Amino acid sequence: MGLLLGLLLLDHLTVVTYGHPILEAPESVTGPWKGDVNIPCTYGPLQGYTQVLVKWMVHHGLDPVTIFLHDSSGDHIQQAKYRGRLQVNHKIPGDVSLQLNTLEMDDRSHYTCEVTWQTPNGNQVVRDKIIELRVQKFSVSKPTVTTGSGYGFTVPQGMSISFQCQAWGSPPINYAWYKEQTNNPEPIKVAVLSTLLFKPAMVADSGSYFCTAKARVGSEQRSNTVKFVVEGKDLPIFFIVLIISLCCIVVFIMAYVMLCRKTSQQEHVYEVARTHAREASNSGEAWRVGIFTGCCSSKEPSSQTPGNDYSEDPCLGQENQTIAWINSDYAHLLHTASTDYELLATKDTGVC
Repeated sequence: MGLLLGLLLLDHLTVVTYGHPILEAPESVTGPWKGDVNIPCTYGPLQGYTQVLVKWMVHHGLDPVTIFLHDSSGDHIQQAKYRGRLQVNHKIPGDVSLQLNTLEMDDRSHYTCEVTWQTPNGNQVVRDKIIELRVQKFSVSKPTVTTGSGYGFTVPQGMSISFQCQAWGSPPINYAWYKEQTNNPEPIKVAVLSTLLFKPAMVADSGSYFCTAKARVGSEQRSNTVKFVVEGKDLPIFFIVLIISLCCIVVFIMAYVMLCRKTSQQEHVYEVARTHAREASNSGEAWRVGIFTGCCSSKEPSSQTPGNDYSEDPCLGQENQTIAWINSDYAHLLHTASTDYELLATKDTGVC
């Protein structure tokens, strides 16, 4: 019996010396309408004390209603109204704060944070705190302009950069971006989002910018004007030489193609052939009459022996047709001769 009393006394002295975990929470918290709020509730973990139950309750009447429960089986949201917009932090030991999103006006109430621990001797200790939640409609604050670029508001040409407009107030918050004009007091609206993106930034984008923010309540707020400068980059001498070389090559190719086309037209040969067969002879004779475009010339090819050394006017008109009479027969040229041509008659040994 004395030993039992001694153990009880020792346990009491341990509790007095080290104490139970103490919950800490503010008396009231104010959140923005349509916004998010965190209702703090924390305690300092003690050695030997194990958290076994966390409960959040809301007071809508005389009796509190449990809206959240965390035990060994996990998290449990007890009311459908809070599903999808309520969560409790478990990442930091001793932090059981309640996060409530998309606040409505009827979320205003008193909330109770209750935690149950198991003590080193196997007993359970329960502590709770009551916090009042207030919901207000906040007008938007003056927006600020920030950029994630290490260059600040002066960047080299071709770089991608974005400006962020941030304001606080009751959402939804509507944003707009404006660029000031040099010769006009009215700015130009360039975007209707919180982020202004330059992808990529060009020299023409340089100028003075500001953003505005407007919430459901309150007046529109304007940020300070920021001066954005895009610095142009000079081309290296290598690229300049390369561009000049490419231009010269293109000009040379075009000139060469035009020259080849002109030469091809001048040297094109129109040639017709007629085979003259003689019934009285076993070996036939073929006569070829050739008309060549180009300058008129009476010179005959050295490799051919002329069969008939005569020619009509060496330079006939463009639309004239040529008929060569050979031994009472004739060859009628099927093509029209150009302005300058040469009429040649050569005799082949074989039959065409």
